[in-house]
This record gives sequence, C-alpha cells and structure tokens, in this order.
Amino acid sequence: MARATPEPRATRVVDIRRGDEVLILTGKDAGKRGTVERMANPDRVVVEGLNLAKRHTKPRPRQGRTERQPRIQQGGILEIARPLHLSNVMLVCPSCHRPTRVRHDQAADGRSVRVCRHCGEALTRIEKGKS
Repeated sequence: MARATPEPRATRVVDIRRGDEVLILTGKDAGKRGTVERMANPDRVVVEGLNLAKRHTKPRPRQGRTERQPRIQQGGILEIARPLHLSNVMLVCPSCHRPTRVRHDQAADGRSVRVCRHCGEALTRIEKGKS
C-alpha cells in the first residue's frame, strides 16, 4: 500500500521583518517603540536598543595569524540587545503610526502583501540607505 505524499504547503509571508517599527507589549521595555535589527529565530526578533542585558567579559589574549605578540581583548561590561518573542511585539503601521495586527492580501501582480488592519495600507518597510 503506497503512502500518499502530502501536498507542499504554501510559504507564508512573515508578519514582522527586519527594518519594521514595532511596539513592545510586555517586559521591562513595555510601551517602547524600536526598529527590528534582525530576526534571531523564525519566532524571535532583536529590537535596536531595547531589551538590553549586561554581559560581563573577561580580558582574553587574542592572536592573529600574522602577529607574534598576542593582543589582549579588553574586558568589561557589554550591553547586548536580547531577542524577544514575536508574541511580545506588535507591528506599527508606517502610514497611520498605530500598532496593528497584520492582514495578508494578494497584490495586483499576484504577490502576497502585508496590510494594516486599521487603515488598509500596504505595509512597506523603509530601508536604510535606500531612497
């Protein structure tokens, strides 16, 4: 008896991407807004300057291939932005500036686009360095 192969799932457009402005809903930074720096996992985001944790580092010798004497990596306390779960952030619409849930629609050319639930505008992120 042959097994039926499952149909491939359609790839889903993610709700939050790098460069989007988000509002933090829970934790010590609740109510603050920031820009998504990167996606840590498929379900976690790192927001610039928010959810900071202190990392204590020890001075360690660091030697390159061409160096005879090892240089000492400076020790100290670093502040690192830690990942937040997607359920703890909410996307902010760039046109109406309100935190919103995301609706997915089909564009005229057939692509799937993210749409604001409040104003109905397509959610396009503003890329740094591009005009």
